[in-house]
Amino acid sequence: MLKKISYYHPDSPYALMKFQNDLLHYLKIKHKKNQPLVIVCIGTDRATGDCLGPLVGQALLPSPQYSVFGTLKEPIHAKNLNQTFKEIYSVCQNPFIIAVDSCLGYAQHVGCITLSPLPLLPGRGVSKQLPPIGQLSITGIVNVFSNSVSNESVIQNTRLHTVIKLADFITNGIKSANIPSIYQVSCPHP
Repeated sequence: MLKKISYYHPDSPYALMKFQNDLLHYLKIKHKKNQPLVIVCIGTDRATGDCLGPLVGQALLPSPQYSVFGTLKEPIHAKNLNQTFKEIYSVCQNPFIIAVDSCLGYAQHVGCITLSPLPLLPGRGVSKQLPPIGQLSITGIVNVFSNSVSNESVIQNTRLHTVIKLADFITNGIKSANIPSIYQVSCPHP
């Protein structure tokens, strides 16, 4: 049975190892043979709390093991999300997508990473209706979700230190997970 969401705090002993083990476990269960592995990193560098995805994407490049979409140079956000997915599916047949994004959450979870065997729901914290993305999702909880103030303002006023710490954890977790070669099928970047 797959858990819905697992939480990892970067300062906890063994958090990185647990994250890597869970990532490999989900790949083993959900990834099909010869299915291209694509990591889609969502966000923009124009908002501190939303730059986690592009920071991760930038740090994962270059990689012969998987394709990366969404970097500081070419971010993926609400305005270009649909076009980016058309591009991905035009060069990758039946890709296995791991979606990475920042999110807002409960106070006790700020500073944690989540890994889920479910698609990512981008833009949800700022009331955007965007399509679900991926077979696995990784999020960094960068700040507290608010019912009383604009969450766009919360994203803008997020500490960069928190975002970088989470981005480093996710990047290290993916890079050092020793993803077996059977999962390492990349596709050309358009």
